[in-house]
Amino acid sequence: MSPDQYIQQQPFEWQAVLKNIHAIILDKDKTVVPVVEPMMRNEMIVYKEKGMMKYGLAGVKKYMSLHLLPMYMNVEIHATYKGLLNKASFQKGCINFSSADEMPAVVVQQLIHDCSKIDLQKVRDNYAKSKKAAKQ
Repeated sequence: MSPDQYIQQQPFEWQAVLKNIHAIILDKDKTVVPVVEPMMRNEMIVYKEKGMMKYGLAGVKKYMSLHLLPMYMNVEIHATYKGLLNKASFQKGCINFSSADEMPAVVVQQLIHDCSKIDLQKVRDNYAKSKKAAKQ
């Protein structure tokens, strides 16, 4: 299934919101490739950078969800956007929302722009190096 097909299968009132966020991700982060696959017991659009999940976009039973691995790894990004997107429900690495009002496009654009600067492979490599150094 393609990302567009996934979006078309969501409730009608969510389709425009998901389509807009999908377009923002593709526009603001040229490092990712979208695929539809299972994650956390649900199918969702998973945006991969160098084969690793960077973002996820899903419609679940009562809300939509934007998963952001860079936000999970960066306290400043999380704190900044929790304040800017204060109508949405924040978890450690995802934002749950039920309407476009909770996720204004201009703020989502800046969020994805900020997240796009984070190279997940570099973060992972640095973490592995620090663990190796700690063992020595």
